[in-house]
Amino acid sequence: MIQHSVIFNLNYTPDSPQGYAFFDAAKKLAEIPGVEQFSCLRQTNPKNRFAFGLSMVFASQALYDQYNQHPLHQTFIEQHWIKEVSEFMEIDFQPMH
Repeated sequence: MIQHSVIFNLNYTPDSPQGYAFFDAAKKLAEIPGVEQFSCLRQTNPKNRFAFGLSMVFASQALYDQYNQHPLHQTFIEQHWIKEVSEFMEIDFQPMH
């Protein structure tokens, strides 16, 4: 199991029309086969410089790799992520045994 998360800031406020459009587009990532427990998140801790997050779970590395290459993911990156995210950090966790 892999828990994939990205935490980020947008170039504008989430309550703007562009912010709504960004998160509407992001929610479509949940349609990609293998994506489980998809969430769009807003930061509540004032000590963290990132305002938002996307989180999802994959049952295997193979499903995560397929997600990264999926056309919906690639389109989201090209049309939204690159243009609309000002900074980010990607975090991938696996359970400790």
